[in-house]
Amino acid sequence: MEDYRTVRGTATGEYEEKKSRFIAQISFADSEEAAVAFLEQVRAANRTARHNVYAYRLRAGNRERYSDDGEPAKTAGTPALEVLQHSGLTDLIVVVTRYFGGVLLGAGGLVRAYSHGAKLAVDAAGILNMQPCTVLELTMDYSLYGKITYILPRYETVVEDSDFGAAVRLRILMKDEHLPRFAKDLEELTSAQVFPHVLEKRYAHIAP
Repeated sequence: MEDYRTVRGTATGEYEEKKSRFIAQISFADSEEAAVAFLEQVRAANRTARHNVYAYRLRAGNRERYSDDGEPAKTAGTPALEVLQHSGLTDLIVVVTRYFGGVLLGAGGLVRAYSHGAKLAVDAAGILNMQPCTVLELTMDYSLYGKITYILPRYETVVEDSDFGAAVRLRILMKDEHLPRFAKDLEELTSAQVFPHVLEKRYAHIAP
């Protein structure tokens, strides 16, 4: 499992070219269902627009899709996709909406317009570095709770859930790179009374 980069949430870029208004919206999407849902959301909000051009890249299957949505072939969706490719980002979709202003841009003008719109959206987006992580469950006596929570920040962990019953149960998210050291330190700290139980593996962004 390798790191990858994507966008945080959604972002928008907008500009005007020869009276045509271009609104580019970008969103995190880690599946075709998520990408299509965002596309339909943008279409629904821009029903009077002449074109809703889109491009998306998915990590799963290295899948890429685009549509010129009525613009001449390879003048809209292709340049938008190329912007995403050059950015190195994946698991995202960009939709560039065009409100036609009455002036034809020509093939070259359209390529430049849709490229520029997509780039504005990419530049406006917050970028996340997604890393392979593991969700762990720790079960401990109350006497060990303070010691364990004190050392957790050393391993860039996120406590996702906690339960205080007969014993304390913590659900934590941790970068895979820290797992071996954490397991060793936990064993020493608790005299082998607490062991990390792996619940799932997933990609996540954990801020340092």
